[in-house]
Amino acid sequence: MNTQHLSRVLTDTVQELSSSESLHGLMHQHRDGNPLPSGKALAEIIDLARAILFPGFYGKSTVNHQTLHYHIGVNVERLHRLLSEQVWAGLCFACSEEEETFEQRNEKRCKAEQIALSVIAKLPEIRRVLATDVEAAYNGDPAAKSREEVVACYPVVKALVNYRLAHELYELEVPLIPRMMTEQAHSETGIDIHPRARIGEYFTIDHGTGVVIGATCIIGNHVKLYQGVTLGARNFPVNADGNPIKGIPRHPILEDHVVVYANATILGRITIGEGCVVGANVWVTQDMRPNTKKFKRDKQENIDLEYNDGTGI
Repeated sequence: MNTQHLSRVLTDTVQELSSSESLHGLMHQHRDGNPLPSGKALAEIIDLARAILFPGFYGKSTVNHQTLHYHIGVNVERLHRLLSEQVWAGLCFACSEEEETFEQRNEKRCKAEQIALSVIAKLPEIRRVLATDVEAAYNGDPAAKSREEVVACYPVVKALVNYRLAHELYELEVPLIPRMMTEQAHSETGIDIHPRARIGEYFTIDHGTGVVIGATCIIGNHVKLYQGVTLGARNFPVNADGNPIKGIPRHPILEDHVVVYANATILGRITIGEGCVVGANVWVTQDMRPNTKKFKRDKQENIDLEYNDGTGI
């Protein structure tokens, strides 16, 4: 290849890739001295959290009653350090100020350490809620031989560890990091839960693959989803400039004791009442009264039925 031609092509390509027009909205201006969010560090944080919440299932295989306190202590200390660093990175990433004083930078780092400490202090409560999720998965699946099998094998447990940890960070207004955590679970399990969503106790997803739970969803207690379920938005209201309006409630509310079967799609800010059953492959865009079923029979349209016996489909 001609050397001059090679040099010209490379130079022109670099020039084009460096142009501000091609980078609009695609480049983050990094400030020297500030950390960057790290997917690798967040993966370690999740591994540590899982080892703390479910000792013996994740992390060191040498955990027993004699060494439990030591292992949890070491993991909690490292978790606080790593989480503080990543929360700080998230705060720095979202900062739009051109200049930052030493005092402002130090204040941000102290805030990150306090947020990490607040989340760690909630780990006992997170474990308590996760225990209800494990119970729901075990009771809801005849194939489950034990709760230990659920913890070790079921993807919903991994996804919910990420979600429940990320949700606490989201509630503390940490930018970016919560979404990265839930997206890691999405990649690992096929379960996509936005960290803003509110999910009650005794929640489970059977099989799990392809489930989507939108940002403004509210899910009550004792709710069960099957694979392929979408809890999404029906439309996206726009402002005067034609841009989507952010942050408004646009996803479903599922009240207590709702069951949603495989590949059902529930869209919009609608309420699925307590005790409802949504059948497989059903499209739901309107409220459902408590204790009703919606399902497809043969090739007919969706059918609503009253029921009082509490059975599934």
